[in-house]
Amino acid sequence: METTLHEKRNRLFLILAGIFITNTMLAEMIGVKIFSAEATLGLNPVNLNILGFTMDFNLTAGVVIWPVVFITTDLINEYFGKPGVKRISYLTAALVAYAFVVIFISIRLAPADFWIDGKDNDGNVIVNMNIAFNKIFGQGQRIIIGSLTAFLLGQLVDVYVFQKLRVVTGSKWLWLRATGSTLVSQFVDSFVVLYIAFAGTFTNKQIIAIGITNYIYKFTVAIVLTPLIYIGHGFIDRYLGKDNADKISEEAAHGSRGFF
Repeated sequence: METTLHEKRNRLFLILAGIFITNTMLAEMIGVKIFSAEATLGLNPVNLNILGFTMDFNLTAGVVIWPVVFITTDLINEYFGKPGVKRISYLTAALVAYAFVVIFISIRLAPADFWIDGKDNDGNVIVNMNIAFNKIFGQGQRIIIGSLTAFLLGQLVDVYVFQKLRVVTGSKWLWLRATGSTLVSQFVDSFVVLYIAFAGTFTNKQIIAIGITNYIYKFTVAIVLTPLIYIGHGFIDRYLGKDNADKISEEAAHGSRGFF
């Protein structure tokens, strides 16, 4: 039986939603690890002087897969518009919040005695497993709230800017609306999460300096990933059929008015 366009469209949304949710959840989970981008690439620290602070590219591990979220957001934006991005963003935020509740409960479970002592192959105790588990997964409440708020606000800004650029560019210049919307939304995301999580703990200058460092990374990644947007766009056009893809994209653009 031949697959209808409606079925293809639903399958496409399901695939993109699965990729989006999975990578967002993973980014939140692994984001507790801070890594040195320079050391990972075998380079010396850049020692940027920003507002009087010496800043290196020490980033959360979540940024490694966050670009997948960028790309998926832009593809959902292109073919499903604001309703599609909002639907999947709200669902993802709810699932992330649920995951943090489950983690909060698991941290408070009494550990088994035999599990507490983490040992190496020689039987030497090298870590208290319960303390390590709680330290890794026990993110502060302000960080969780900041992360979810920044995520939702960033997604709304992304879809708004994307669709505004879509009005100007029409079906052309995909790179402009995809990259442009990401650059604006990630600027908002970078500073919102830092201010909610660390206002009163860090000074305004420290927060701005950290935000600028993070944004430089995101800005660079957004530019580098532009060709992947076209690759994903090409796969979808072939799957739906070019005429059908153009029609769906136009419908998505007309159904995306306003900010909320």
